[in-house]
Amino acid sequence: MSDPAQSYPQQSEAVLGPDGNPLREEDDPVGGTLNVPALKDVDPPLSEVPSKALSPILTHSVPRISIQVFCESSQTAETFQGAADDRRLSRAHITVQMGGIPGAVEQFHDAPTPNLIIVECLQQRDALFESLGRLAEVCDPSTKVVVIGKVNDISMYRELIRQGINEYLVAPLNPIQVIESVITLYIDPDTPPIGRNIVFVGAKGGVGSSTLAHNVGWCISEHLKEDTTIVDLDLSFGTTGLDFNKDPSQGVADALTSPDRVDDVLLDRLLVKCTERLSLFTAPGTLDRDFDLDPAAFESVLDIVRKMVPYAIIDLPHVWNAWSKSVILSSDEIVMVATPDLASLRNVKNLYELIKLARPNDTKPRLLLNQVGVAKRPEIPQNDFVEAIGLEPDVVIPFEPQLFGTAANNGQMLSEVSASAATTNELKNFAARLIGRDVPQSKKWSLSDLFTRGERSA
Repeated sequence: MSDPAQSYPQQSEAVLGPDGNPLREEDDPVGGTLNVPALKDVDPPLSEVPSKALSPILTHSVPRISIQVFCESSQTAETFQGAADDRRLSRAHITVQMGGIPGAVEQFHDAPTPNLIIVECLQQRDALFESLGRLAEVCDPSTKVVVIGKVNDISMYRELIRQGINEYLVAPLNPIQVIESVITLYIDPDTPPIGRNIVFVGAKGGVGSSTLAHNVGWCISEHLKEDTTIVDLDLSFGTTGLDFNKDPSQGVADALTSPDRVDDVLLDRLLVKCTERLSLFTAPGTLDRDFDLDPAAFESVLDIVRKMVPYAIIDLPHVWNAWSKSVILSSDEIVMVATPDLASLRNVKNLYELIKLARPNDTKPRLLLNQVGVAKRPEIPQNDFVEAIGLEPDVVIPFEPQLFGTAANNGQMLSEVSASAATTNELKNFAARLIGRDVPQSKKWSLSDLFTRGERSA
């Protein structure tokens, strides 16, 4: 039987703990324990944790690798099934099965091992090392190995790392711990986080999703001083060029029709420079071409965009197909825009339910309730809207035709038309919250506020 250290990939001499930091000698006077708090015990729950509070490594995704997991407990199997559906592991081919280390040894006795093997072993120290010795005899040298155990002991962790195990996790786990551990194996924890894709999706046509996306992108770049790119995916009817008073180009269309050609240099040429910090990836806005595009093209192009800029605002048209669904579910943040009517309520509720089911390990989507308080138009009261959906709006935006109409016709942003308007300040604060900046909580407008304001002005 070979020494496990001869079969597993060797680690550097510095021993890292589960948080990515070197373990100190004083942490292990006579064994000690690995005191790593589980995210599932954090209050508030993960779905309500601000993005900035999560580990920066979670902005990355794993490459296209094969992962096989061998569990001993049903709880661990369920955890890995939940992690396997996460967008950050979507490129990996993951197989979860029972059997623990004996199951892995039996399967790989006459078969090549995958890129990553994760095994659960609930035995004590000596039995664990004996089982790992048998796994080492069938494990390819290039395969990474992660062990899940129940012994919470630093000295054993050190010995496992010394023998070539890539990571040791203490059960029970939650999906985010699994995702972070796998990403860390393939991404240097010191690598700066890549950009964030923020998608704006309207509950129906005409709710103002594009207008709000453009203004929030402007606020991030001009008021918060962060490099930003606005990506217009409405190839035939996009309004980014109009809203910023820029000539439309074939930028997005050229990139999506030839995604294999797109790199940093070409992308830089396709972007329209709007300000020092804001670039536009505009749509052609013409009807002389038909676009039947592969969803993989959108994934490829948007991945390149997010590597070039801290924040990409994706203006999604009101369509539903394979690529639009993929763009929504793979984005880092989702902003839903609705008006207080029955169609918006139904569509937002359906979209929210889909997002919760498909993204259980992500923060909640955000809701902007727009065009509230249109004169003589019956509306669903805000409280009823919220109760039916189960999601509070981040901002309630009053119907202000003069402000929005002037900005649209002049090719300006709202803050350029009226920097002191209440809606302008609301969007500035929302943009700050969206990217994790701390700002004073602004008052949210409701229908009663609007009526009271109207009575006072009268």
